[in-house]
Amino acid sequence: MTTVDEFLTEWYNDSSTLMVHTSGSTGKPKPLLVEKQRMEASARMTCQFLGLKAGDSALLCLPLDYIAGKMMMVRALTWQLRLVSVKADGHPLATIREHIDFAAMVPLQVWNSLQVPAERERLMDIHQLIIGGGAIDESLESQLRTFPHAVWSTYGMTETLSHIALRRLSGEEASSWYTPFEGVHLSLDDEGCLTIDAPHVCPCPLVTNDIAELQANGSFRILGRRDNVVCSGGIKIQIEEVERLLLPHLRNPFCISRRKDARLGEALVLLTEAADTMPIEDVCEQVLPRYWHPRYYVCVDHIPMTATGKISRKEAEGLAVASSPH
Repeated sequence: MTTVDEFLTEWYNDSSTLMVHTSGSTGKPKPLLVEKQRMEASARMTCQFLGLKAGDSALLCLPLDYIAGKMMMVRALTWQLRLVSVKADGHPLATIREHIDFAAMVPLQVWNSLQVPAERERLMDIHQLIIGGGAIDESLESQLRTFPHAVWSTYGMTETLSHIALRRLSGEEASSWYTPFEGVHLSLDDEGCLTIDAPHVCPCPLVTNDIAELQANGSFRILGRRDNVVCSGGIKIQIEEVERLLLPHLRNPFCISRRKDARLGEALVLLTEAADTMPIEDVCEQVLPRYWHPRYYVCVDHIPMTATGKISRKEAEGLAVASSPH
């Protein structure tokens, strides 16, 4: 795992570029060579949007092996923030005793912090909290809505050097729509996928796999990934939409995947860490539209995840195909 000193050595060497790796949520992580000046531009966009100022404390609690951790370092260096570094684990606030102005976390870190009263207080004391790297379910979002300071969901990817838009989760400004940073231009391609034109951070327009809805003022919301659309019996089903409907009702970790089906072409498969699928089947019958019901239910030891805390869709599909359905 990359240390702060190792990152600083690489940052201040003679090279104008830095090696980063994609998260691997839809396949094998890929190396990506990015320009340091574009990373600095991304850092300035975030800090300006959030109104951060020199001397503000910034918490580094994400691995420096990935873009999210690297960008916290770059923001601190570029904006002259005071870096507070802790171990990148599930309870980043366990040992914190000082006020934090700005922090970036993944949903699991936020959820864990909410379970411990002292850590919850420290979480609520953060002035600007950005959350990325995975889906924020309705239960978590509802807890954050009452937070006294600004909490944001991020939108972006390694190729855009972290996020290019934020969505407010807390207070009266809470919204399901993302606001892009200044200088970021968005459009939809013929398949409804979001196209990002952000020359300061990405050398050429990037067509994403995210199916989106775009408003005239530039704000947008994500419906799901194009590669997560299942065509079952002629009906197109967005995997993320099914998961969103089930999240409030299922206690055990789960995910939706797919497998080939002779009659339907493709069929939905629900993977669950629960030992008994009958209660889950009952929930699906009650809360999902008829044509969205999983055809197969598979019990697994663990839902496959990437190193950054996202569902590994490729591994999940492998389990869906290989496992005997229950």
